[in-house]
Amino acid sequence: MTNVSLVTTFFLMGLPHAPAMDIPLWGIFLVIYVLTVVGNLLILLVIKVDSHLHTPMYYFLINLSFIDMWFSTVTVPKMLMTLVSPGGRAISFPSCVAQLYSFHFLGSTECFLYTVMSYDRYLAISHPLRYASMMSGRTCALLATSTWLSGSLHSAVQTTLTFRLPYCGPSQIQHYFCDAPPILKLACADTSVNEMVIFVNIGVMALGCFLLIVLSYVSIVWSILKICTSEGRHRAFQTCASHCIVVLCFFGPGLFIYLRPGSRDAVDGVVAVFYTVLTPLLNPVVYTLRNKEVKKALFKVRSKSIFTQR
Repeated sequence: MTNVSLVTTFFLMGLPHAPAMDIPLWGIFLVIYVLTVVGNLLILLVIKVDSHLHTPMYYFLINLSFIDMWFSTVTVPKMLMTLVSPGGRAISFPSCVAQLYSFHFLGSTECFLYTVMSYDRYLAISHPLRYASMMSGRTCALLATSTWLSGSLHSAVQTTLTFRLPYCGPSQIQHYFCDAPPILKLACADTSVNEMVIFVNIGVMALGCFLLIVLSYVSIVWSILKICTSEGRHRAFQTCASHCIVVLCFFGPGLFIYLRPGSRDAVDGVVAVFYTVLTPLLNPVVYTLRNKEVKKALFKVRSKSIFTQR
């Protein structure tokens, strides 16, 4: 029997909130989205124009900023539509497929990229003399490309397994974007295999990446403690602190949602805001406010623009 989906349009029910909060929430999320896009574009511009930032760490940061900009764009604009217009809740079946694929493609690529970035920091601090040869331009390109290809494959598997099931009603998705767990609740077939795949393909993968990152930073801390001068230790800790903040904010909510048995719609929606809305904003905030090199480059760009205007 061919699995034919009778549902042609889904309806996103959005975040659980009082109707009076529609406009305030719309304003808050709009500001966050604009700051996210502008902030990440600014990082891309600064790293592009400043030759001093053409290093492996900032090469991976370019990839991260590009991902975060689009990761937020995949979910936030549709969320804004659901807050101000009843008709904005509707999303066609093909659009839902595209949103789920894009979300998991960018999310899993970011997951792999954080792992690569932690490995990069490990090499820079633990093997400084061999770092340049070990993280050559070719190696960086191969590592970055592998994260994108792995993310694409992971998302293709997840999307195919989710939408091969029949959907014959109801059509209300208890979330503000198309994600696998709330969509599977609408399927007119057994979803136990899909739920197991979600647990393994998303939860275990994310947990594995997180454990590798933790292992990298344990090794980094061990290497830092061997540094003789307090100034050297402070600089090394400062280099990694920003990365750790963003990693915790990204992996914590994700592991909570995909590794937790069962699903609570209201809780999952609120927790998902942290890694779909707030984490993409944290990237430009953390990497500019806590990074002297980026702040210096921003000042140079600003000075050049003022000079040009004169």
